[in-house]
Amino acid sequence: MDTNDPGGMRGKSVLVTGGGSGIGLGVADLLARSGAHVTIVGRTEDKLVAAEATIMPEQGGSITHRTADVTVEAQVADAVAAATAVTGRLDGVVACAGGNETIAPVTQLDVDAWRRTVELNVTGTMLTLKHSARELVRGGGGSFVAISSIASSNTHRWFGAYGVSKSGVDHLVQLGADELGASNVRVNCIRPGLTRTDLVAVITEGGPLLDDYRACTPLPRIGEPEDVARLARFLLGDESTWITGQIINVDGGQMLRRGPDFSSMLEQVYGANGLRGVVAP
Repeated sequence: MDTNDPGGMRGKSVLVTGGGSGIGLGVADLLARSGAHVTIVGRTEDKLVAAEATIMPEQGGSITHRTADVTVEAQVADAVAAATAVTGRLDGVVACAGGNETIAPVTQLDVDAWRRTVELNVTGTMLTLKHSARELVRGGGGSFVAISSIASSNTHRWFGAYGVSKSGVDHLVQLGADELGASNVRVNCIRPGLTRTDLVAVITEGGPLLDDYRACTPLPRIGEPEDVARLARFLLGDESTWITGQIINVDGGQMLRRGPDFSSMLEQVYGANGLRGVVAP
């Protein structure tokens, strides 16, 4: 290990989708401070510009951005090309773009919201892997890290497409690892637990739902984006070159217990009967 480059990231070119906020921004920040040349990708130019301004690269690293929707194949291909052009090769990818539009009992799910969620989480990750893996293979190898969720392993009642689609991401990672190992491309996945971001502020600010999360978590604190970023850096770097096809939880141990109980929030919307599947005729 190079003690001057403990993350093994100095000089490497890395693409981070969903890099404009939350976990993606935390990953991009740590990588750039570790000497990597990071290209962040997202759908909103203003958000990317603001995110880029918060990152202060160190050790010769750099930060740039590219606007792209990961569900649009041509835009993904363009973003991969832009990240590759920074140094002439692509060394790593963190596929963090994702989300959810379907919090409801299964008997009341909005099918269009379901499809948009699956498209973003599964198809978006697939397109990112499809196009970035081509460059990783051309360069003689590299590392792809997908961001999944504890919702893929532990049932999160009333979460609709989110956990289902993240389970698809998990399997895609294993498939990619099996196929691409012959080209020295590693494909792994991180499953975060409750992590402090703007999207979950309604939970992390406190209340019965946060209390329930803590009751289900052996290390009962809220995760931070840097908790996930440190593992992503390890999986991208030189100390994990014989690790592939792995799905690793960063969740304080919550995967040992159960998913959260959202009934305190959703019963106000759907009623107790609605949460058990009752729909008025």
